Amino acid sequence: MKFGLLLRSCLFTVFQILVTPPFAVLAFTTLPLPPLARCRIIALWARMIIAAAATICGIRYRVLGAEHIPQQGCVVLSKHQSAWETMVFQLIFPPQVYVIKRSLLWIPFFGWGLALTSPIAIDRNSGMRALKQLLAQGVQRLACGLWVVVYPEGTRMAPGSRGRYQSGGAAIAIRAHAPVLPVAHNAGLCWPRNGFLKHQGLITVSIGAAIDSRGKKAETITQAAEQWIEAEMLRLDTPRGST
Repeated sequence: MKFGLLLRSCLFTVFQILVTPPFAVLAFTTLPLPPLARCRIIALWARMIIAAAATICGIRYRVLGAEHIPQQGCVVLSKHQSAWETMVFQLIFPPQVYVIKRSLLWIPFFGWGLALTSPIAIDRNSGMRALKQLLAQGVQRLACGLWVVVYPEGTRMAPGSRGRYQSGGAAIAIRAHAPVLPVAHNAGLCWPRNGFLKHQGLITVSIGAAIDSRGKKAETITQAAEQWIEAEMLRLDTPRGST
């Protein structure tokens, strides 16, 4: 293990520990504001973390296909490899909410601030009740001007792996008459899931053409998004040091 890699990762972790609690306290002052305004202010934390990752760890990023980002609210279906994309999406896309596990809201400071962004926090073990909550709250968030980000595989996937795509995000889009935006990225090569070490490198976020949800079934939309994302991942998920 290179000493520099360990040192940079330690410094970055210390930075996160130092800035997160006071920012969480600051986030509570946004409680009287409308959800859209709260999200814009709380997103400043994500900007700080992404900037620190670039400065301390050398993690840079580029965006391909930005011209595909629609003007109206939409549902983003994205690959999920690490915590990095949950933060950088706040820099790339308009204010957004995430479909998350309810247990994340219990994490001190981080979870408390997350709760103020109006996420769709579901209990995955509650079956149809979770689906009804997902659809109702997804439509409501889009109606108030927030985008909805869904990781259709449901969990973080290591580079090169693939999970079963669920159709909940597409179902939200159909009910809200909103487009679906497929997104692929290779963040896991620099910021591994559950990994302490943060590797220097360039992350690519690739945005596909928006998929019109009108007159389509959720399974058809999900399949189209999956095909584009996974084809793009074959190009992006090249291990560091490979050609």
